[in-house]
Amino acid sequence: MTPSTLSNEPRLIVPALAPAYNGLHDVAYTLLRVIAGVLLATHGWTKIQDPMSLVGMVEGLGFYPGFIWAPLLAGTEFFGGILLAIGLLTRPAALASSIVLLVTVYFHWIVKSQGLAGAEKSILWLAMTFLILVRGSGRYAVDRLIGRVF
Repeated sequence: MTPSTLSNEPRLIVPALAPAYNGLHDVAYTLLRVIAGVLLATHGWTKIQDPMSLVGMVEGLGFYPGFIWAPLLAGTEFFGGILLAIGLLTRPAALASSIVLLVTVYFHWIVKSQGLAGAEKSILWLAMTFLILVRGSGRYAVDRLIGRVF
């Protein structure tokens, strides 16, 4: 028996693609982490720009007092997104972001009764932040540069 028949790994239909897949593995993951972080930070920045309407929105979700929860939401999205993008304190940032995104899924799906169609972006973002939480910062990240990861 050859090693490939002993392995549980599926064989590639086009084995010549293996070097490309292996070479792009870390780059693709980094790209996912950076895009998720930048978009989350951008989303948080819009909330920082209009704090009074954010307080009203947060209280409309049932989080009282809004003046406490609103900065936590905006800060988690903005600063958490930056941390995800650069790969610093990656797992704590991904955990905090995932918690926020769970709330947004609930808000869109249940509170606004939008179902899957209304919550789809939050679910996709949640899948990304959960993957980052489980997998960590990856190869190209500040966490790796300093040699310390959660």
